Amino acid sequence: MPTVTCSNFLDVLIVGCGNIAGGFDVARAPDALPFTHAGAFKRHGQYRLFACVDPDEARRSEFMRHWGVPNGHSTMDAVVGSGSRFDVVSICSPTVCHASDVRAALRLRPRLIFCEKPVTPSALETAELIGECEKAGVLLAVNHTRRWDPEVTRIRSELASGAWGPVRTVVGLYNKGVLNNGSHMIGLLHHLIGPVSLVATGAPVWDGLPDDPTVPAVLSGPNNIPIQLACGHAGDFALFELQLIMAQGILAMEEGGMTWRERHAIQSPHFRGYRCLDIGARRSCGYSSAMLEAVTNIRDALTSDVQLKSTGRSALAAQRICDLIKEKANPVCSLGDQ
Repeated sequence: MPTVTCSNFLDVLIVGCGNIAGGFDVARAPDALPFTHAGAFKRHGQYRLFACVDPDEARRSEFMRHWGVPNGHSTMDAVVGSGSRFDVVSICSPTVCHASDVRAALRLRPRLIFCEKPVTPSALETAELIGECEKAGVLLAVNHTRRWDPEVTRIRSELASGAWGPVRTVVGLYNKGVLNNGSHMIGLLHHLIGPVSLVATGAPVWDGLPDDPTVPAVLSGPNNIPIQLACGHAGDFALFELQLIMAQGILAMEEGGMTWRERHAIQSPHFRGYRCLDIGARRSCGYSSAMLEAVTNIRDALTSDVQLKSTGRSALAAQRICDLIKEKANPVCSLGDQ
């Protein structure tokens, strides 16, 4: 990154001092690519972590110590009362706190709010918050991380170019909540192939989140591309994978996006006149750099009028599908019944 003077730094407030705020990076090597807001802002070099908010004093103090944050507050009201001004406010608090935290952040009049997904538990409230941000002239970025993954960007371009031929079908595997993780999947599908619509749902799987079951679903994409979302159980292992089956082969996202595998259609070495898939090869990984790409995109949006790659509007489009899936599944049991 280029060297900048102090006047070129963007001041950041981080709301919530948990894992995605900075915790996931605490035990990682100093030169490892960051997975968190604080880690990405710090690594980028053109931001200043000016303040943080968390009601847990011990957690807040440890966050301040580790990341060199000079100012800490227990509430958003305390931040508003401090008179401080920020260019960026990162909302890393629990989802149920997002609405009140975003509204409090708007009182600070930042230039941009960077919010964890989902923005709120319901698409209706998310739409209301987006409207409030737009009315205030504050940009809203939402952390659908894979939209900033350089490898996903390359794959999107390949699909658009027709290099793989028509998309025949898509299979997604996920767990731990249709809103919590399913929104990432829907957002990724929107980004790669275009808008999807809901066809049918299966029985919900209650695998960890009381108000957010994991739901199998059948979707339809552009040109009636059939899409299947299948479920695992979060109690077994984390699961977030995607297969794009196309005329010229298969692209498969594995390990949550840490790796992609490509297999090309070739002439069968065994049966004349038939085509089959080759054994495949791993593609370079871009997911590890996604958070750093995100804060770079945010910086460019604020300084060079570059378009954000993941916005409130793109997140809302995904959340509306997730809400429809939950509504159609109409679960009659609760986590406590299992």
